[in-house]
Amino acid sequence: MKENLQEFVGQKAISVRGNAKTDIEILEGKKLRKIKTFGKQTYLIFGKPIVRIHLLMFGSYSVNEQTKPDKSLRLEIVFEKGKIYFYSCSLKIVDENFLKTIPWEADVLSDEWKPKKAKEKLKEIPETLVCDALLNQDIFAGVGNIIKNEVLFRIGVQPESKVGHLPEKKLNELIREARNYSFDFLKWKKEFVLKKHWLVHNKKFCPKCGEKLIRKHLGETHRRSFYCENDQNLY
Repeated sequence: MKENLQEFVGQKAISVRGNAKTDIEILEGKKLRKIKTFGKQTYLIFGKPIVRIHLLMFGSYSVNEQTKPDKSLRLEIVFEKGKIYFYSCSLKIVDENFLKTIPWEADVLSDEWKPKKAKEKLKEIPETLVCDALLNQDIFAGVGNIIKNEVLFRIGVQPESKVGHLPEKKLNELIREARNYSFDFLKWKKEFVLKKHWLVHNKKFCPKCGEKLIRKHLGETHRRSFYCENDQNLY
C-alpha cells in the first residue's frame, strides 16, 4: 500500500469525506508530506495532522476508483491529481508526538530493524510461548499468523515451546527468519503466488514427512497454529 500511494506524496488534499469517527476535515488543504509504515499500520503524514490506518482483517483501499459502497468508506481523499479510498479499516488522527512513541526498530521490514533489540525483548519474556512472541507487535511489528506458522516450521520449533527454553541457536534463527520470511511474504504477495508457497499454514499434511499436521488454537492470542510433531521440536 505504501508503494502504491507514493504518487500522492507532495500533493495537496482538496477535499475529504467518509464515515470515520474522527475529525477527517482537518486534512483539507494539507499537503501529504510522507508515508511511513510500522508493521500493519500506515501513517499518512500531512505535517501536524497524521492519519493512522490499520486495515485489520477485512479492510482495503483503492486508488482513483471507489470499489466499495459508501457504508464501507471510512475515508476518501481527493488530491490535485487522483483519489485514495479506504474501506472497513481502523482510522485515527494522531500527532507528531504519537510518532515519537513508536519503536520503529521493531518493524521487521524496516531498514531500522534491530535484531539485537528483538533478542533483548525476547529474553525478558522467557515463559511466553513462541507462538505468542512472534505475534507481539512490540517485538516483531508486521508479523502475522501466516508468517508465524511458516517461520516455526522453517526453524523446526513447535508453537507451544517457551521462549526461555529455546537454545541460543534457535532463538537467533527465530529472529532471523521472522524478517526473512516477511520479505518472502511481501515478494510472493506482489506476485499473487503467496498461497502456493505455504508449507504448513492451512495445510493438512507435513511436506517433509507426510504425517498429518496438528491444528490448534494456541497461546494467549488463541490464533490458529499448524505444525508437525515429527519435524518441529517442543522446547
